[in-house]
Amino acid sequence: MKQGDIVRVWLPLCAGLVGLGYVFQYSLGPHNLTRWIGLGLGLIGLGGVILARYMLGRSFSVAARATELVTNGIYSRIRNPIYVSGMVFLVGLLLIWQQPYLGIVLVALVPMQIIRARREARVLEDKFGDAYREYRARTWF
Repeated sequence: MKQGDIVRVWLPLCAGLVGLGYVFQYSLGPHNLTRWIGLGLGLIGLGGVILARYMLGRSFSVAARATELVTNGIYSRIRNPIYVSGMVFLVGLLLIWQQPYLGIVLVALVPMQIIRARREARVLEDKFGDAYREYRARTWF
């Protein structure tokens, strides 16, 4: 196992699992079906973020940069799996907490993620041209 994998994958995964488990166990409110569904969605979202981050490897950056066009794995179906998985994770947390007013966070973050995805798309299209346009045509978000 490479040290980069430990930092990119295993540490965030372990931290995310511990954090999600803590929130699930110790948040106020009933441990009902809604909370269990939230845990399931949280785990799926966390797994998706970690998998997408792993697939990007060194191409990952916070600011939009075009170093490599990653089109394999989860990126063969979804152009922005980190954003999609992050939203799934957030919905899971909202269901665990069972506080409807926290939905405002989701309502605020979705447009922000769309704007970021469009910015990244422009950078990738400028760098990779037709290859990116073909990729975009066969993938979702």
